[in-house]
Amino acid sequence: MRASGEHARVNRATVSRRALLGTGVAAGAFTMVPRHVLGGAGQTPPSEKLNIAGVGIGGQGGSDLREVSSENIVALCDVDWVYAGKTFKQYHKAKPYRDFRVMFEKQKNIDAVVVGTPDHIHAIVSMAAIKLGKHVYCEKPLTRTVYEARALAKAARAAKVATQMGNQGMAFEGNRLINEWLWDGAIGAVRDVHAWSDRPTHSGKPPLYWAQGIERPKDTPVIPETLDWDLWLGPAPHRPYHPAYAPFRWRGWWDFGSGGLGDMGIHNLAPVWSALKLGAPLSVEASSTLCNNETLPLASTVHYEFAARDDMPAVRLHWYDGGIAPARPPELEPDRELSREDGLLFVGDKGTLYVEGWGGNSPRLIPEAKMQAYQRPPKTLPRSIGHHQEWLQACKEGTPTRSNFSDFAGPLTEAVLLGTVCVRLGGQRLVWDSENLKVTNLPQANRYLHYEYRQGWTL
Repeated sequence: MRASGEHARVNRATVSRRALLGTGVAAGAFTMVPRHVLGGAGQTPPSEKLNIAGVGIGGQGGSDLREVSSENIVALCDVDWVYAGKTFKQYHKAKPYRDFRVMFEKQKNIDAVVVGTPDHIHAIVSMAAIKLGKHVYCEKPLTRTVYEARALAKAARAAKVATQMGNQGMAFEGNRLINEWLWDGAIGAVRDVHAWSDRPTHSGKPPLYWAQGIERPKDTPVIPETLDWDLWLGPAPHRPYHPAYAPFRWRGWWDFGSGGLGDMGIHNLAPVWSALKLGAPLSVEASSTLCNNETLPLASTVHYEFAARDDMPAVRLHWYDGGIAPARPPELEPDRELSREDGLLFVGDKGTLYVEGWGGNSPRLIPEAKMQAYQRPPKTLPRSIGHHQEWLQACKEGTPTRSNFSDFAGPLTEAVLLGTVCVRLGGQRLVWDSENLKVTNLPQANRYLHYEYRQGWTL
């Protein structure tokens, strides 16, 4: 009853404002105001609050909702109401659901959706929302498969809705500084980049964030009464419930996640993509610890080749995870440690840029004496109002977001997941035909670009 009453109040307020804007008096009063201020097709006027739904709200999705709680949180969806209980309690006036398809069918006042489910559910929820003309914020990686990433980018472009992937580092000041310094020629032409994360380890020490390099468990525990296991599986192939998968341990399993590369690779490679204006790779090859058909290996290295772009030369990108790190750069001072957790090294013709931490937040030229001598260029890129706030503003005013599905998040996710395909195949070099979305030199690799959804699930 609480939810119904709140929805009624929200709807009446929304209708009255929109009705006012439709009258002759309102139109005359605002004739000199830009259309986006009034709210055009598919836009909500800045003066109004968005009606937002959350799907997958027990973990990161709940955190994302808190970032957009200045708006109306009108619907909440999760397959485990106990695990997500804190978020349901926090927004107790929102209508609760277990199945997002039922939510979209029954609740018509939703303007935008925040998706915080496991990776294998990202694409189908986001696509359903986009087809209904709703704005979407989706956690990273954008999708579980290469094909889904391409399909979602295409759909978002056609629907012209506001989208943002949850790689929050795109709002960091350091992310913009990396762009401006490299474009200023701070280290000359960049020909090699090294990026790494220690995931799934935690600073190289046990316990793991999630398990990798293991086989499927053989025991079949009872499904918790609070969990709808069939809905949790969604489009993924059926398997018996086990706590090895849910709630958070799913990230290392091929059917549900994409390991350290899909997780932190999206964060740490984003500033590389933006600064070096990368698109689709020409090829990818890899090496790893032992790999099986159930989980990603404990550690891997992935090597991408990219063609020259505009005035930028061809570049090689090297990824390391699971505790593997690149060789120590000779420019780094003897008493200075190279981060074992997350980092970036841009290697140019005239020097090296070291980025310590995830998402590109702390760039420095090395050695430090070179940083101190560097005359920084003007700040030419717009500064962020906040990663989630960018998306809210885009929903209302049609302004751009830095990690939108069509131009950035989709292509980045495609390339990252192509790396996981390469790892799964034992690291064999894959030659990539981006236009036709296929591997040309190893046809068997194409079967891992997507999979057949379970009956009842569609993209």
